[in-house]
Amino acid sequence: MGRTSKDKRDVYYRLAKENGWRARSAFKLLQLDEEFQLFKGVKRAVDLCAAPGSWSQVLSQKVGGQGSGQVVAVDLQAMAPLPGVIQIQGDITQLSTAKEIIQHFEGCPADLVVCDGAPDVTGLHDVDEYMQAQLLLAALNIATHVLKLGGCFVAKIFRGRDVTLLYSQLRIFFSSVLCAKPKSSRNSSIEAFAVCQGYDPPEGFIPDLTRPLLNHSYDFNQLDGPTRVIVPFVACGDLSAYDSDRTYSLDLDGGSEYKYTPPTQPPIAPPYQEACRLKKNGQLAKELLPQECAINSVDRLPQPLAIHTLLAPKVEDNEIHCSP
Repeated sequence: MGRTSKDKRDVYYRLAKENGWRARSAFKLLQLDEEFQLFKGVKRAVDLCAAPGSWSQVLSQKVGGQGSGQVVAVDLQAMAPLPGVIQIQGDITQLSTAKEIIQHFEGCPADLVVCDGAPDVTGLHDVDEYMQAQLLLAALNIATHVLKLGGCFVAKIFRGRDVTLLYSQLRIFFSSVLCAKPKSSRNSSIEAFAVCQGYDPPEGFIPDLTRPLLNHSYDFNQLDGPTRVIVPFVACGDLSAYDSDRTYSLDLDGGSEYKYTPPTQPPIAPPYQEACRLKKNGQLAKELLPQECAINSVDRLPQPLAIHTLLAPKVEDNEIHCSP
């Protein structure tokens, strides 16, 4: 497969490189902003699970570029520096991370908290949906520590069978909750984004990262029964724009000649870096092929014959060994 193959199959991947974005997900946040004006009046923004940094790039231009705007990016992984972005390498489930965010804002709460984080998917949809829901609740939990009243929270969700429970939980804290699907998000993906506006926690709620976010004292079954509230679903972005599931010609602009563009920012200390180094130096453990392993001649016979062979007189040196 050539290096231009993905440019054909994923037009937003190609456009992200050509426009200097670190990942195609930058278009998702831009299209969400077109629909909901997320950045209007925002001076302090937090990007949770920020690596590799495409959403932080958007925030740095839309918020940090206003002069007085501040952007804080948080992730467990190391991330290449970005102008106008303060980086915290920390855990969003720890109170120390929330305190450090507020410290960078000089004691002021954030106007906007976004989270595009997702777990390593397993292919088991129920497991993936559950893990994503727990990640979203972790992001919501820390958002209750750093978000101002009336603030906005945007996070990735996986639309599955039990997604209405997530909507119910979010509606406890926000006056408006919508489910949005940007044009740059593949139709074949269950990914969508919860856009929560008007942060208004329940009376008496005290944020506490040491305890579960919700318990049975809160009524979060608002989406069940005859009086249920239906969360609107919004398809956002220019609907005449590129289709993220379609393959396009390399010559998008008509007469212009296509030129391959490398990724804007290579990964910083990825988990597979050590494996790549060992493989390059020939130190990675070699997987033995079947013909290279010790094979007993009895094992190679059909099962009925193998039984008769076991009853035969013992024969010494009846194994084939691989050379050291």
